[in-house]
Amino acid sequence: MDDIARGVEWIGVAIIVVALVLSGARAVIALRRGVAGAEVYSGVRAYFGRGILLGLEALVAADLIRTVAVQPTLENVLVLALIVLVRTLLSFSLDVEIEGVLPWRKRARRKEGSSVEPT
Repeated sequence: MDDIARGVEWIGVAIIVVALVLSGARAVIALRRGVAGAEVYSGVRAYFGRGILLGLEALVAADLIRTVAVQPTLENVLVLALIVLVRTLLSFSLDVEIEGVLPWRKRARRKEGSSVEPT
């Protein structure tokens, strides 16, 4: 199971690296097409941010596999809880940064169009 957890970690890292490369490629293509720099920045930032979020989810899964299947001691479970808490807070803040609105306000924003101010 330790090898499986390590494999899932590599997948998470690969997702982040691929998102970085694709974000860079998208930026170059958009800039060559004459898209404004601010628009390119916000698009690339959102694309790469989503890649980071997906990679973080894979890394959390690897931590879960390692803790539950390989070394299920109380100390390891507590460390896992702390890691998951930190990564969850990081994911939450990245999601808010990418979307520009708190998750519980997304539905109201969709109903009203884009007129709701992001918080």
